[in-house]
Amino acid sequence: MNTRVVELDNRGLEPPQPMIRTLQALESSIIGDQVKIHNDRLPMFLIEELQRLGYPYQVEHQADGSVKVIIDKTN
Repeated sequence: MNTRVVELDNRGLEPPQPMIRTLQALESSIIGDQVKIHNDRLPMFLIEELQRLGYPYQVEHQADGSVKVIIDKTN
């Protein structure tokens, strides 16, 4: 199975746009895909939603203070 990667640069967007864009990308993805987002800061409300939905994710803090989150579409 080939993993498809959807990358979103959410930097500079006002809330709730980053969360809406990310959840829409997850919704349109298929099981096995990854959604990688780049945000200005840690998206706390998105993290809570990912936990509620059961999506595994990894957080990578960047040197410039921004954050990348890699989300696995598992269901």
